[in-house]
Amino acid sequence: MAAATTPAVPEQAPKTPLSEIPNGPPIIEGFNVYPKFQDETFKEKLMRKTKQNPFVPIGCLATAGALIYGLRAFQQGKTHQSQLLMRGRIAAQGFTIVALLVGVFATALKPKE
Repeated sequence: MAAATTPAVPEQAPKTPLSEIPNGPPIIEGFNVYPKFQDETFKEKLMRKTKQNPFVPIGCLATAGALIYGLRAFQQGKTHQSQLLMRGRIAAQGFTIVALLVGVFATALKPKE
């Protein structure tokens, strides 16, 4: 039987003692590690995004409204009205997607401040 040998692993000493670690990030000229924006609440972010692209919330509300009224009409047995409202829902969803795409392209083309 062959004798088992363990591979030699060099001892790794710590590169810098903990007392020599600088406080905070390194200072790089022209680079600020702190973000320019502040933490914002959900309501503040919703209002900011709504002002940037107001057609997205309008499309979302139209989609939800058509869906709710369409389901209610279907439950009441008004199949023709339900079909029309479901088609309206599809149109509202399409409007919302187009509004999102226009907003994305407008943001991408907008010059940085």
